[in-house]
Amino acid sequence: MFKFEALGTNAIVKRLRGEESVGSIIIPETAQERSMLCEVISTGEECAGVIAGDVVLIGRYSGMEFEYEGEPYLVVDEIDIVAREIKDGGKE
Repeated sequence: MFKFEALGTNAIVKRLRGEESVGSIIIPETAQERSMLCEVISTGEECAGVIAGDVVLIGRYSGMEFEYEGEPYLVVDEIDIVAREIKDGGKE
């Protein structure tokens, strides 16, 4: 069980490994070493653009990395989240 929650405009995300594309977003080979696709784990109360479970695209060097129970996570500011995957029925 994950025991952290993001505060303010921050989000806690986990990089998605082994993904080369999501929908029509294709990640270039140069960026695949450090995946920019992440799953949102937790959001702060002021983070309005994403919710837990969203798949997002962040800047390559965004965030503060930390490890919890052997798994790597990042804390990123909402401003560093540049795109969000559109789910069925969402805005295109």
